[in-house]
Amino acid sequence: MIKPKRTSNRDVVLRIAAALFLERGYQVTSMDDIVAASKVSKTNIYYHFKSKEELLSAILEQLIEHYDRLIGDVIAQTQLPVMERLGRFAALLAENQSDSLGGCPFLTLYVQTSHEHAWVRERIGVFFRKQIGALENLLQQGIDKGELKPDLPAARTAAMIVSTIEGALFLQHTGQEGDILQNIIHTLAFLLK
Repeated sequence: MIKPKRTSNRDVVLRIAAALFLERGYQVTSMDDIVAASKVSKTNIYYHFKSKEELLSAILEQLIEHYDRLIGDVIAQTQLPVMERLGRFAALLAENQSDSLGGCPFLTLYVQTSHEHAWVRERIGVFFRKQIGALENLLQQGIDKGELKPDLPAARTAAMIVSTIEGALFLQHTGQEGDILQNIIHTLAFLLK
């Protein structure tokens, strides 16, 4: 019989620290807070992560890998119409939002750390540029298949869609607009066809 894989202390610390950084804030979360919440000793945490900044880097990379995989899976569903994939793209972003302070974990980490850690700003910028590129490719598929307007500027439209979705997630998180994301997808479908 195969024993289930045990969760490592490193994985526990990553999960707990990510939740604390996103819910309470990176600056106000101390390593002692992470020790208390994770029940992992400080020496064990420092064995895996030499500093709080290194822990932040690992969390950011884990988030990026997770979202890249989700986005890639949706975009790869070429049997579906482009607008359906776009709707699924927006839905998966909404479903995967944590209880982070700003709705989107990337925006939350960016706002909290970008002044002190330029590498966070750069890494998140790369992530969003890659996301825009993936949407540009999706939109181009729709243009090529005749599902979208032939004169649609795919690159600019992709940037607008990412910006709109991120803004909608923030507004949804503030409790102001509960169904704003769904309304945006319907509006985008109307504008793009």
